[in-house]
Formats: sequence, C-alpha cells, structure tokens
Amino acid sequence: MTLGSGCIEEAQSLVSRDNAKQIAFSIKTLPADADPRAIRIARFLAKRLNEVGIAAQVVPMERVELLSDILLDHTFDCYVACFPGFDEPDALRTLLHSRFSTGAGWQNPFGYANLNTDSQLIAQRKQSGLQRTKTIKQIQHSIARNQPFSVVAFPDEIRATRTDTFNGWANIQQPHSALGYLSVETSTEKSTLRMTTQDARPTENLNPLTAEYKSDEAIVDLLYDPLGRWIDGEVQTWLAHSWEWQSTPDSPEKGPIATIQLRDNLWWHDGESLTATDVAFTYQFLKDTALGSLENPVPSPRFRGAATLVKSATAIDDQTVRIHFNPASQAVARRAFTVPVLPKHIWEQKQKRANTVFENDTPATQALVWENLQAIGSGPLQFLNTEATEQLTLERFDHHFLRHIYRDEVTVNTSSDQPSHLEHLKRYASGPQFERLRFIVVPSGAAATQLVLNNEADATATGVSSADVRTIGRADNVQLHVDQSPAMYHVGFNARKTPFSNVRFRRAVAQLLDKEYLVEEVFDGYAKPAASPLARHDTLAEDLRWVDVDPELPFPGTNGTLNQAKAKDLFKDAGFRYTNNGKLLRQ
Repeated sequence: MTLGSGCIEEAQSLVSRDNAKQIAFSIKTLPADADPRAIRIARFLAKRLNEVGIAAQVVPMERVELLSDILLDHTFDCYVACFPGFDEPDALRTLLHSRFSTGAGWQNPFGYANLNTDSQLIAQRKQSGLQRTKTIKQIQHSIARNQPFSVVAFPDEIRATRTDTFNGWANIQQPHSALGYLSVETSTEKSTLRMTTQDARPTENLNPLTAEYKSDEAIVDLLYDPLGRWIDGEVQTWLAHSWEWQSTPDSPEKGPIATIQLRDNLWWHDGESLTATDVAFTYQFLKDTALGSLENPVPSPRFRGAATLVKSATAIDDQTVRIHFNPASQAVARRAFTVPVLPKHIWEQKQKRANTVFENDTPATQALVWENLQAIGSGPLQFLNTEATEQLTLERFDHHFLRHIYRDEVTVNTSSDQPSHLEHLKRYASGPQFERLRFIVVPSGAAATQLVLNNEADATATGVSSADVRTIGRADNVQLHVDQSPAMYHVGFNARKTPFSNVRFRRAVAQLLDKEYLVEEVFDGYAKPAASPLARHDTLAEDLRWVDVDPELPFPGTNGTLNQAKAKDLFKDAGFRYTNNGKLLRQ
C-alpha cells in the first residue's frame, strides 16, 4: 500500500504534533500558612490551566526564597504575590520600564520591554496636571493590553485591636504604618505596645536596601526618617523644615532645583548629628552603593526609582542641601524626598564588593547584603533587641525632633520653626505615646487573633483573614477594623521566557482568572477586583474601572467554572495548537 503526498504530509503532521512538547510551567507562591489568599489564587489558576491542556503546577516557597527567585534571580515562569501598592504613579516607571529589567527588587521583575510604554513612562515624569493624567491613563491601557502582570484584587486589611489598652485605632487610616503608630493613644499606664506580625524577616534583617528582606515598610519607616513623608495624599516636610523650588514646572526639560533647609537639632540614634552631608551622601549612595569603586554603579534596588530622579545633591552648609533633579515635574520630583536618609558614618563603610551576585553576574556590595540588625537611623523609634523569628522590640527615641516641636497645647519649641510649617505634624506632636513597640511573630492570622483575645497582644499589625471576623466581633474589649489597602494581589509573568514572551499567550492566561469569583471565594468579599494597578488611585482610567466584569479580559465562564471550548479558543487564536487528546503544545 502506498500513501499519496497529501496523506504523507498529514501523517508527518501527526507525528510532529505527537512529538511536540506540552506547555508546562510552575506557578510560584507562598505556602498556605504564610499567605492563604495567594496560594488559593495560584491553585485556581493552575486548575483552569490544566483544563485547557497546560501542565501547570503550584510550587509553594518560603518567603525569602520566593522573593529571591522573583526579585533577584528572575527564575520563575509566573507567580502569585501581593505587591505593596503605589503612593505615586511614577512608581510604575521602575516596575515596567525596560531599562530596569536587569535590576533587583521590584524593578521590572517581569522582563517586560515595550518601547511605547517606555516613552509614556518617561513622558509622565515631565508632565503635570491633566496632561500627566492623560499619559498615566495611556500607561494603564498599555498594561491592560500587554499584561506583563495581571491585577487580581485589592484586599481589605482586617485587624483586631484591644479597646482597653491603646486608643485611636478607628481614626487611623493605615494602622500598621509609621504615621499610624505615631497616632496611637494610650488609655492605660502600659508602656509597651504589643503587635502581632506574620512576617519574621524584620527579626533577622533591618536593611532598608535589601530586596528580598525589605517588605515591612512600617518598621523601616519608624527607624529611618526621610526629608518628606506622604501625609494627607501629598509629600510634606519631615526632616526638612522647608524646601524651595528654583525652577518652574513649565521648564521640565531643565530639571527642577530644590533647596532644602533641615530642622534644628537632628540626631542619629547613636548620638551623632544628622546634617546636610548625610542627606547628600544618601542620594549618592542610593544611586551607587559602591561609590564609584567598581566598574559599574551598583544602585539600591529598593529606592532606585526615586534615586534616579536626582541628578546631584550638594551640602551647602550643615543644614542646607541643594538637589538638582533630572527632567521631571515638581510633583514627580517630590517623590525623591521620601527615601530614608542614611547616616554617612555607618553606610560609607559598606561600599565594598560582596561575594553575592545577582542575575547576569551583576555584583552586589556589602550594603545590599548586610543584615543591619542593630539599625542606626534617626526615626522616632530605635532598635532595642530581637529574637530571631520570634520578636523584635523598638523603643522611643527621645531625641527625635517630634518630641520637641510641640509641648503641652501645641507650643512651638524652636524659634526657627513657624506654625505654618508644622500644621501637618500637629497630630504627631511629641512622638509616640508608648515607650516601646514589640512585634511578636505568629504563624497565622488565627494565632494573631488569639493573642489579642488573650490580652497577650494589643493589636494585629499584619491583617488577619476573613475567617477571624466573627471571632473578633464577638469578643469583649476587642474591636474589628476593616480598612482599604493599597496592596495588590497579582499574577506576574516572566516575559523573558517562552511562552510568556508571547503577549497573546499572557492575555489568554490572564483571562482565566475569574476575579469576581476569587474575591468572593478567596477573600470572602473583603477585596475589590481590579483591571488596573492604579484602581485605588485618583488617576484610574475610567474605562478600566471595575463594573461587574473585567473590562479588558472577561472570564470565559461563570462563577469560577470555565467554558473550556471558549477558553481553548483563546489559545488557538494566539497561534497555539492542541493534540488530539487536548494537550496545548509549545510553538
């Protein structure tokens, strides 16, 4: 028997298809005890992927290992995690611009490269007002089309606080934050505020520059002060008594210049004076932690975005520093004021090369691998002691400027300060009302809740799960708090690797997320599904606002159940093929 040419071609096609490999990849995330929401999202996605012929498996990993794979080594296919959120849309620049794709930390871990997005991210830095808002909306549309990551939901923060020890929680927007702790009021003679946390990393590492350890911004913000803080939606003076701009927003190509006057009597926790020299050093160091000693700069991963706004910083005298910015509007340039000021006499010694290397053999400096456990900052709290994986205790720093700005009924304590410069600090007058702040590490939200109920803790720092809501609500002397969080659960894709280098494949995978269903099933309704990373920012693109269904990638099914035929068509339309037994093949 002989075969015609058409039959031969068909047979060859069948053999080739049978020999082709099925698409298979892992979804990395935290284990259930560390983040039950993330792993449930990952399992939902894996199940839907299996239903459309992709061999996907969930790989739970310890937090530091997971963040190392995502933020340092980029050794992942895709992952599910919670991103801390955005104060300023310019943070999207370091998250997505192609120039940051080889960096460590939350600097384009996706390896995303899109020239149009790059130009928009650069343009918005120089713009202001409606023009900038328009560009930021275009960036959101680019993210929605290209899906370097897929937003799932913005969770609510559920917390328990005791009502018989410390007060004021109900009036605090973000309790677990530096400003939140400075707003807590005491109702007893207790001198130690006891908080539960499910993150043990700060008990072992307090380096604000370390990518895989740095997540709990509240603790670092209590230890280190910036020139300015986000207060009431804008960057306002903190270590800075004032700043004065020397160019107008109408000349962004030149880059603005700011002259900053520091407050009087600023001190480091070790008793050394904090001066303009420390401020100038900080910006130099964040841009290159090697201080020019290596062939190429080694920037701080954590603050690279803000640091790249600064062209140069110069100490004019002990209390005056002049900052020349790269082209940017004043609104964007102010973001650079929010980085933690570092003591030169401590960090200058950490410029030498470390044994550790990042992706592509990028060197690290000692500054990026140092544990910095007995941190020396200038913040309202200072390091006292720690027990690894058990607890961390900070104590009030009585030489902090907040302790001396106001006395009694908001009396100005220094002749140089004017009330107009201090109005936004009134609520934080005299610094923390407690003497010590202790973070107790717990394995789960349920364990955290139980400590509060037993009066072994005063409040939960990290949020607890919705399963604890009823328990908290029924308890005496314990109050339930539900607050919106800027944090964002998302699925990240590694665009450096096939098949995620294919934007149509990323879109097809992202469309398998039934976000409305996940909010109800995983978050018990204590979250808001979203299609944009700026869903909780006032620059949200109106056509990406969530109204019952994903406006960009609607789920092909109902109530979490996939319409497999429709879902498979998404991958066929993306140019992928199936075997006769339903396996999706690599291209």
